[in-house]
Amino acid sequence: MAEFLLELYISRADADAAGRGAESARRAAEDLTREGTSIRYLRSIFVPEDETCFLLYEAGSADAVREAARRASLSVERIAQAVAVSSDTKNRHDKGDP
Repeated sequence: MAEFLLELYISRADADAAGRGAESARRAAEDLTREGTSIRYLRSIFVPEDETCFLLYEAGSADAVREAARRASLSVERIAQAVAVSSDTKNRHDKGDP
């Protein structure tokens, strides 16, 4: 499965919406998983200064992420495939792990 980043607008005046959105996103992904869709909600990052929230998923396709967002009633700005870049990722690849 690949990782996908979902971007949405959340007003800094309603910062609690980020937490509610994350919880809805998690539940929607769990429902889809029970129905046989390959998707897992990983985490969210809210950037109040930019009024932007990023949700990270692991999924079989962008369409699965789009469906999770629809079920969670999230107003999506964009969905893009993402690649994790960190020293942990480098070390795993050096050892031959996927």
